[in-house]
Amino acid sequence: MGRVSTSGPDVDVPAVLALLRAATAADGVRPLSEDAELRLQHRSPGGADLVERADDGTPVGYARLDDGVAELVVHPDHRRRGHGTALLRRVLDAAGRGPVDIWAHGDLPGSAELLAAHGFARARVLLQMRRDLAGVDPDPRPALAEGVTVSAFRPGRDEEAWLGVNAHAFDWHPEQGRTTRADLELREAEPWFDPEGFLLAWRGEPDDGGELLGFHWTKVHPPGDAGPEPVGEIYVLGVDPGAQGLGLGRALTDLGLAHLRGRGLAEVLLYVEEDNEAAVRLYEARGFRRSAVDVAWRRPERP
Repeated sequence: MGRVSTSGPDVDVPAVLALLRAATAADGVRPLSEDAELRLQHRSPGGADLVERADDGTPVGYARLDDGVAELVVHPDHRRRGHGTALLRRVLDAAGRGPVDIWAHGDLPGSAELLAAHGFARARVLLQMRRDLAGVDPDPRPALAEGVTVSAFRPGRDEEAWLGVNAHAFDWHPEQGRTTRADLELREAEPWFDPEGFLLAWRGEPDDGGELLGFHWTKVHPPGDAGPEPVGEIYVLGVDPGAQGLGLGRALTDLGLAHLRGRGLAEVLLYVEEDNEAAVRLYEARGFRRSAVDVAWRRPERP
């Protein structure tokens, strides 16, 4: 079976990252969310890392638990040997009596089989949607409300304004609405971060009493990350509730897609909650199609 070690300096991060790459290659989907992988890479405080090891110490399974939400993966060469069950049991032990959500990226049959057998039920569905960029207007000129302009994010100057609007726009979202300055700065330090693809809609002058109304943060995945070629992403798109009705969602969507097309990309993806029907309709009207599914499985609080 192997043995288990928990979070701490003994976690061999490069070896775990190699495990994640092997699972991605075998399954065609990344086994961890970006946030979980960043926290592993940077050894961010909080949460717990659980590592299932072979007798020679090689990691063959990994799980991360943070505030009642977990993700786990077993190396493709070591599946069907009890490692997934062992990891899941330690996740449940670490979580105690509280409710637990476990994300199954790609909704693979093995994940459903394991989690259903341990009392989990499907609770949230996250759609991945994709479209090609060939038909995108390379130079959209949306009609913006009077006094509204769109400009690129300025590192070191726009963080607090963005965090405020993001919190308001996603106050209903259990992950995005809780983004902190540290979370933002982790992403600003990533090689993919491009402030020119982080578009902010302001009413008035940003440094002279201006008000941030909305934003479209784009991302470019390198080859092998989301496909054999580079792929763009509508990373986060949000409009402050007080600015609804100004057409900013559509305007920012079109401007961000034009930016990604201008980078020479052929395809763009995004993630959206399946039950966010208004957003799904907006993206379908913009030519997006459903491509993949991530599912959060939930075990309710135990008595």
